[in-house]
Amino acid sequence: MAVIKVPTNYNIDVEFEIPEFYKRMLAFVLDWIVLIFYMIIASAIFQSYVRSGSIFDEDHLYNSYWLYMILLFMPPLVYHILLEATMNGQTIGKKIMGIQVINETGGKASISQLLIRWLLREIWFLIILIIGLQYQEVGNKFDAALLIAIVMIYFIADLVLVVSSRKGQRIGDLLAKTILIRVNTKSNIEDTVFQEVADSYVPSFPQIMRLSDRDINAIKSILETARRKGDYTMAENAALKIKSHLGIVSAMDPFDFLDVLLKDYNYLSVK
Repeated sequence: MAVIKVPTNYNIDVEFEIPEFYKRMLAFVLDWIVLIFYMIIASAIFQSYVRSGSIFDEDHLYNSYWLYMILLFMPPLVYHILLEATMNGQTIGKKIMGIQVINETGGKASISQLLIRWLLREIWFLIILIIGLQYQEVGNKFDAALLIAIVMIYFIADLVLVVSSRKGQRIGDLLAKTILIRVNTKSNIEDTVFQEVADSYVPSFPQIMRLSDRDINAIKSILETARRKGDYTMAENAALKIKSHLGIVSAMDPFDFLDVLLKDYNYLSVK
């Protein structure tokens, strides 16, 4: 399994696992199963209303048809950008397969990054392919061949990049500066930044609230990686950089210091 090292704000590399190709493909298939199921249901509902004549009469059928087209195709068009923006870089397929979109520095992908990925998704090129096939039917063979060639080049380039690149990035990821990583699908409260802190807890370093959510996630990732690898130097370097940045003086063990910082954050962030 491929592992990449992502630099954090504290110049400490955190390791992430790149999902296997089959996981990406299964996530892709699952998402399209969801979309196709929606389109089948929406189409069936529209056809039943047309046959019943209870809503769509002849005068309004044209407008109703365009409303139907919007309701049928708009959700598939916005599916990925909407879910990835609201589900922390995941869609239904990605969540089932335990993969997630993050930015190249290990933080949460921004809306602009997700937008770039979305603008280079396969659905737009499928639309181009449909237009190309329609051109071919009316005899416009040159334009049809050009559009079909563009689509084929895109899909082949995307496939080659995902399989061969070190980070498994497709064209959209390269331009958006995002990567797909494996996540724990059986996550619980201990697998997140948030943890239970007693009401009687007394924070030691209130300066922690000067850091961003991205910084807190980086601290958590560094602490987990250092503990897993038994890397005292990694924890110590991170602790020194944080102390310098926040003006903290402490002789606490680096592992304990980072752990206390996370507890302080959890306590203060809900007060």
